[in-house]
Amino acid sequence: MGITKHIQELKLRVSAKRMFKALVTESHSIPLPDAIKSIEILHGDGSAGTIRKTNLADGSYVKIRIEAVDIDNQVSKYTVIEGPMLGDKIESIHYEQKFEDSSDGGCVAKIVCEYHTKGDIQLKEEGVKAINDQALGFYTLSEEYLHANPNVCA
Repeated sequence: MGITKHIQELKLRVSAKRMFKALVTESHSIPLPDAIKSIEILHGDGSAGTIRKTNLADGSYVKIRIEAVDIDNQVSKYTVIEGPMLGDKIESIHYEQKFEDSSDGGCVAKIVCEYHTKGDIQLKEEGVKAINDQALGFYTLSEEYLHANPNVCA
């Protein structure tokens, strides 16, 4: 199995606490109808070991396994175990995301992605970029919603 690692920092206009809630602990309550139809907990209670299915607006879905949730440090780890972004080359995608407040009232999301490929397959940069861009879209959609609704996840 090959592993391709990608690290990214994303500057957001919303506090770390609110972004963490919106994307991790309260993601099921943030309406993003252009991207997400629904989120189902298939197994667990939202903590480590939970299996969650996100039904996307385009009719596809993504299934993840939550590996860790650290509310105090605003860190979460999860693994994509099913979904169209895996295709026939990727076995799983491991994410670690950490939210840190910035001096301007917003935050920085530090995102580490590890793509675990099937066999010895090497991913091309443009393939990794396409998957990353899709994932980052959820951050910016959530940021826009929270910015427009300052009482949500406060």
